[in-house]
Amino acid sequence: MSAREVPGKKYVVCLSAEEREQLQSMIRKGKSSAQRLMKARILLKADASEDGEGWSDSQIVEALETSLTTVSRTRHYTRPHDPDRPLVCLDETTKQLTKETRTPVPMKKGQPTRVDYEYERNGTANMFMMFAPLEGWRHVKVTERRTAIDYAHALKDLSDVHFAGAKTIVLVQDNLNTHTPASLYEAFPAPEARRLVERFEWHYTPKHGSWLDLAESELGVLASQCLDHRIPDQKTLVAEVAAWQGNRNRHHATADWHFTTEKARIKLKHLYPSL
Repeated sequence: MSAREVPGKKYVVCLSAEEREQLQSMIRKGKSSAQRLMKARILLKADASEDGEGWSDSQIVEALETSLTTVSRTRHYTRPHDPDRPLVCLDETTKQLTKETRTPVPMKKGQPTRVDYEYERNGTANMFMMFAPLEGWRHVKVTERRTAIDYAHALKDLSDVHFAGAKTIVLVQDNLNTHTPASLYEAFPAPEARRLVERFEWHYTPKHGSWLDLAESELGVLASQCLDHRIPDQKTLVAEVAAWQGNRNRHHATADWHFTTEKARIKLKHLYPSL
């Protein structure tokens, strides 16, 4: 599967003849899961190659009786690795810093170890998670705060440092009020802000659907593998996060996506309005 950009349109799916035959064969046999069969039907409808139908998202939603979220996610998360148009998900979280303030009780021969814990809150640190699931790459930028200015500088790093050679960065993020082009204009002069805004193709998760942003899942991994203990200060946090990040990137750890909209409406029923 290849990707090409059509002026005025979003990402376009282009299937080869072999890929179309594989998807059609999967549908004819009907032995795959409902999720995979739906994905195959969406890709065939979205295919904009010479022999494809090239349907729009709204046409696919009506024809297949599925959700716009499912169609959009299939277009983006099944796209191939394209160095010119990397897909990057962004999310952020905070970490409470705590330091030990009491010296441990000295051990005495013949006595069990005794521990007397006393901790002091040492502020918080913010972490911007930038995750490119198709590359198996992530970067965590640790900051003191989570303001619009901090967000703008995170995007500048993403644009000019991490993906400087990309033509366009496809950015997926939630609807936090700082996650807008306006933050770039607040942080930089207008010409620079405009340059950065045009470096990105902006995509937002739907209401009650922040779980569609895979950076949120990667933050969950970070929390369980790296942040599940007391960290005394920002310097230590930066060092430990960098070690975790380096290990994940060396192994090109990717996201194994299985959570569908249908499952979300069951597992996250309390987040969805009653119809």
